[in-house]
Amino acid sequence: MKALVRAVPGRAVHTGPLIGSEHVVRGPERAALRAGGAIAVDMESAATLRTARAAGAFGEGPDARPVAAVRVVVDAPEHELVRIGTVRGGISAFRVLRAVLPAFFEWHRSLLLPRR
Repeated sequence: MKALVRAVPGRAVHTGPLIGSEHVVRGPERAALRAGGAIAVDMESAATLRTARAAGAFGEGPDARPVAAVRVVVDAPEHELVRIGTVRGGISAFRVLRAVLPAFFEWHRSLLLPRR
């Protein structure tokens, strides 16, 4: 977390539950997930987690590995994804992801992973 904060000075970094969805979340469903404590909802990380779990690489056991997701949120509860401002936000999100990539690699290299 500290490495991420250093990577993007002046930007907010949050940690917490990332909820997976198979569709774009809008309206009342969006509000319900927020009320339930979700700090973000995405479609891509959920697919990655399902794949890791199916391969036995997530959870318990000798081959278990930690799973992390770094998400840059373009839409917020008050600004849904389907709007013209998403283009500008997407460009900004790309820059942030590029800035945090070294911190993510540092985290990965610091893990003591089991040999295969």
